[in-house]
Amino acid sequence: MMIYKIFRAQEWADMQAAGETRGAPVDLADGYVHFSTAQTVAETAAKHFAGEDGLVLLACDSAAMGQDLRWEPSRGGALFPHLYRMFRMDDVAWAKPLPLQQGQHVFPEGVLCN
Repeated sequence: MMIYKIFRAQEWADMQAAGETRGAPVDLADGYVHFSTAQTVAETAAKHFAGEDGLVLLACDSAAMGQDLRWEPSRGGALFPHLYRMFRMDDVAWAKPLPLQQGQHVFPEGVLCN
């Protein structure tokens, strides 16, 4: 199953340069890297990145992260994937821009599950 991480351009550039990251400021504060599913990623973008342009959407295969990925309750009891180790470049299946058009983030085709 693909899971998704939204990064600001600088966060993505830093990860690429270092080869790994502990994540964005919210991840550092919480002690794990937050991910979203296809069902929740649009809400994550709207809630935590409203009006922000220059974002990058990263897709990762959840199975490849093994036991370090835990599914834990969050928003309204929904289970969210949380990574309890460094987020590495080899975890990333692909990265694509997440542009802002007319105040809404435009997701790559095939990502969202409604």
